[in-house]
Amino acid sequence: MCESAPHGIGRFSEAGARLRQLAGALASILFPAPCGVCGEILGDASRIPICRPCLALLVPWSAPMCPRCGRPFVSRVAVEGLAQPLCHGCRRGLYDFDFARSYGAYSPAMARAIVLLKYQQVTPLADWFAGRLLPLAREHASQFAADVVVPVPLHPARQRERGYNQAELIARALAKRLGLPCRPYLLVRTRPRPEKLRLTLGERWRSVRNAFDIREGTQVDKLRVLLLDDVLTTGATLDACSRALRQAGAAYVAAMTVARVMPRSQVLDAQPQPRNAKP
Repeated sequence: MCESAPHGIGRFSEAGARLRQLAGALASILFPAPCGVCGEILGDASRIPICRPCLALLVPWSAPMCPRCGRPFVSRVAVEGLAQPLCHGCRRGLYDFDFARSYGAYSPAMARAIVLLKYQQVTPLADWFAGRLLPLAREHASQFAADVVVPVPLHPARQRERGYNQAELIARALAKRLGLPCRPYLLVRTRPRPEKLRLTLGERWRSVRNAFDIREGTQVDKLRVLLLDDVLTTGATLDACSRALRQAGAAYVAAMTVARVMPRSQVLDAQPQPRNAKP
């Protein structure tokens, strides 16, 4: 039988919470900082420099989608009457991974949030994103049942330049929540991404073809792998990683990302623009 907390402890906890809230508000007055998404001055201090209205824009995607890869369909009408509607890519066997889902659309607000983590060292966002991915993993528990979580690796030169791999930070936080081991060393990127900033569809696929391998001396034979990245654009990177894992003997590969790039019209339908965002 659990003993009740001594009288007064609850009051101390409440007082402490109020003091922290007051300290955050005071810090925001003395050292005002802009929201990393909309640019408005933050109302309170936080490890994540995004205002509450903008955080509220980072919502999960809910729309008709391919049951295998999660690609959104143009409309519900296009899939009405189909028992198992697959996108054209899955019908053609385009992807090697078994299953994929993303938390939300790569909207302007989501893009800015990911940039904060990826390039501006706002690493607490990794844990925040992992918290958003956990319900997705539970919703598709059988598809995401895994032995190990593996982040998509950066090329060693890129990781040295950045100092960390944002996918690994999210993967570690999610793996901890799922009670699974995180193994960032299993996959290595053997060829860097082209320096060209914007790649065509064909260039994206060619740039990652045979660009990943299993680290020498590691074992993935018969493992079920949860592959994690920040953004799914074309699926080429996840496909290349999956092929490397399969060739090494992985039994199953499910992919998960924070965001997915979608047609602009669908992104705009999914959620409103953040304040002060340019169209």
